[in-house]
Amino acid sequence: KMLDCGSRRVKLTFSEEKAKLLRSRPTQIVEPKGLLYVQQREFAVTTPKDGSVSILGSDDATTCHLVVLRHTGSGATCLTHCDGSDTEAEVSLIMSSVKSFSNSADYGRLELHLVGGFNDDRQLSQKLTNQLLRAFDLQPDEVHLVTFCVTELNDREEKDIHFPIIYGIAVNVKTAEIFPATFPEKGPDEDLRSAHILTGARLTNIYDAKKEQLHIGPYFWRPFPHVDFWLEQDDQQILQNLSTSPLAEPPHFVSHIRSTLTFLKEHPFPSRSLFPDRKPRVYRKNQDGLWEQVCSDKI
Repeated sequence: KMLDCGSRRVKLTFSEEKAKLLRSRPTQIVEPKGLLYVQQREFAVTTPKDGSVSILGSDDATTCHLVVLRHTGSGATCLTHCDGSDTEAEVSLIMSSVKSFSNSADYGRLELHLVGGFNDDRQLSQKLTNQLLRAFDLQPDEVHLVTFCVTELNDREEKDIHFPIIYGIAVNVKTAEIFPATFPEKGPDEDLRSAHILTGARLTNIYDAKKEQLHIGPYFWRPFPHVDFWLEQDDQQILQNLSTSPLAEPPHFVSHIRSTLTFLKEHPFPSRSLFPDRKPRVYRKNQDGLWEQVCSDKI
């Protein structure tokens, strides 16, 4: 009953068994070595040739969906954390980013994996599921939907409250394995990237796979309205007003929002304090597989 997008370009090759298998896998803790962490409304694409990044990962998705698109010929893999803000434009970006690495591949197909969401009260997850299926369906290229573990297929109920089963996934760029995951390190620049989202960012590509560099910014925003008011509120108020699903958020949600609001209070004018030269903050992986800033201009 979920696939009512009148699919033409999306070929359905998934099975409920596969979703069941993914749901039953234990959540792995993924350490920062070789990891590229993708926040909400960000995406990154790379290939198995990447000498720096071997894992793409994202978590803390409640009503959001985690989207993996991979070309089986080139191995080009894109991970996106979608929240429904502009799904059609986002899917076009995802498609073109993977295709740009796959033009020379003379065989292979585009495979799609959708994970996340649950049976939330406001039905935001279901709406996003439908939007994503429709947007992929409108693409000129054929896409094979291989993993479909979203909304009601990713839902568990406890004392009449619904929760997602999987909140986060990692994809191994070398082997194409996808597994439930959590990430102790969500950097670099976690607060800066979250501030960009909270101030209404559009979907942003954060990685240059050819240079093996992570690019953050330059981001610009206006002073966040009523930031002092929000910082004075108790946890319950923040949950109720700044979450799409207050009852299902992970335990660190409120501290994460507070940290982001504090960052926005400290940087009302990022063009002055963060990006005076209008250049991105650039990171590379060092010999230990950890991100290191390339330029010396730290905050």
